[in-house]
Amino acid sequence: MENRVRRRQQRRHNLQNDPGGTKTILHSFNSTDGANPLAGLVQAAGGNFYGTTQGGSGGANNYGTVFEITSVGTLKTLQTFNYTDGSNPEAALVQATDGTFYGTSSQGGTNNGTIFSLSVGLAPFVKTLPTSGKVGAAVKILGTDLMGPAGVTFNGTPAAITFISPSEISTTVPAGAATGKVQVTTPGGTLLSNIAFRITP
Repeated sequence: MENRVRRRQQRRHNLQNDPGGTKTILHSFNSTDGANPLAGLVQAAGGNFYGTTQGGSGGANNYGTVFEITSVGTLKTLQTFNYTDGSNPEAALVQATDGTFYGTSSQGGTNNGTIFSLSVGLAPFVKTLPTSGKVGAAVKILGTDLMGPAGVTFNGTPAAITFISPSEISTTVPAGAATGKVQVTTPGGTLLSNIAFRITP
């Protein structure tokens, strides 16, 4: 028993003293492109990251910004708030399945904050709930305009579907499925899941 306790303590000590990686600064804000990024980043279906900076000293109007940044640190300012459309966005952005971002600002508008949407041309996608499961598990697929889906596949393996609403269909993980993207075929085109569905034992 004492040996097990000592081993656990040693593992804890090793974890605390091992940095376990290399930190890289991807971008340093300089006020003209934003300042005080309070909320976390969200990774969109396209792979890039999106976030906001607060006002006070950030962006061309000092009311905050919405930005996009790649994994190698290329930053692009997508929106500069001007107070009439919001100021000081503090919460993280949310990406809807139609590709549009939604967010809030704590000030601006009529002085008490705004709710805003921002479209940057990202393609629509579908989202699975849950994002992993074993063969036979029930899965909800959420999306936009899922009218009359012709079929669903799990990494190429067809699955039976039940239409619930234009924003939801249900299915089960089919036998033979492998970890990978879920694909939904609709009259309007083909949609892929934003992340790979993981098949569990």
